[in-house]
Amino acid sequence: MRWQSQTLDADDGALPGLERAGLVRSVQTPEFDGVTFHEVLCKSALNRMPEGSGLPFSWTINPMRGCSHACRYCFARGTHEYLDLDAGRDFDTQIVVKTNVAAVLRREVHRRSWRREPVALGTNTDPYQRAEGRYRLMPGIIRALTDSGTPFSILTKGTLLRRDLPLLTLAAREVPVSLAVSIAIGDPELHHSLEPGTPSPRARLELVRALADAGFAVHVMVAPVIPYLTDGADHLDALFGAIAGAGAVSAVAFAMHLRGSTRGWYLQWLAERHPALLRRYRQLYGRGAYVTPEYSAWLRERVEPLLSKHGLTRDMPSQVRVPPAPPRQSASQLTLFS
Repeated sequence: MRWQSQTLDADDGALPGLERAGLVRSVQTPEFDGVTFHEVLCKSALNRMPEGSGLPFSWTINPMRGCSHACRYCFARGTHEYLDLDAGRDFDTQIVVKTNVAAVLRREVHRRSWRREPVALGTNTDPYQRAEGRYRLMPGIIRALTDSGTPFSILTKGTLLRRDLPLLTLAAREVPVSLAVSIAIGDPELHHSLEPGTPSPRARLELVRALADAGFAVHVMVAPVIPYLTDGADHLDALFGAIAGAGAVSAVAFAMHLRGSTRGWYLQWLAERHPALLRRYRQLYGRGAYVTPEYSAWLRERVEPLLSKHGLTRDMPSQVRVPPAPPRQSASQLTLFS
């Protein structure tokens, strides 16, 4: 990796958690102001899901830990504490990069014992966050999975996925591939406040269109729905309409949960930006991580008719093969959000 004006530190007094993770060096560069990349050598690329998890995939891959998307509500924040880093600012700015992940994965999926069970990317931190543009870990991962005949899925907020669209199109001719985009917020101001490191809602709608034009059956996660901020009927109706107009075949939506350290990090933001909502949040979440059953039922009753209205009720399978591309929608259908 040759970065202009980068600074390297191979012995930076790293916390024990990073040493255990196989730290090789730490990197800072003006291109990523305020962010430190901790390059590590991983021993395994594949993470086994627990038996009986009920999820449509058996394994996950996380090329990085931490995420410069900096979504205030991210449920994965607590995982940084395993590295003796904090779940707030450190999660956004101290990014652990598994530089050898593709090579390790290739060895793992070419073992005789490998059963070619579905693999998911994007379940913890986003594989197409900005650093992927420098480290280019995903092409090697995609090739390793494809060459071994392993079906896989990708969930992302990162428009960088478009770089790998030709490779993904080729992969889908060989193995089942499922692509999903996360678009939780349509309002540009709220998006900038809650998801400051992510591409804009409009940019992600354009990503959906690009994937659909390439022939993929694109799914969209409208998640999390932020209570009292993004659960309004008008907001959801406009967002679902834009998603359908961009060519997605289905969408799902569910309420935000505030697990572990994420709760305090999000509520700090809420106290600064929307203090009048704090009391309602305490009533809605109590001392737990999840909204009340009554709110969940209310949200479901609001969402389901809107999904039907916009034709987004198709099941979201874990893996799909590429079908013929649908007819292109009018560009005006992408102008609801900027």
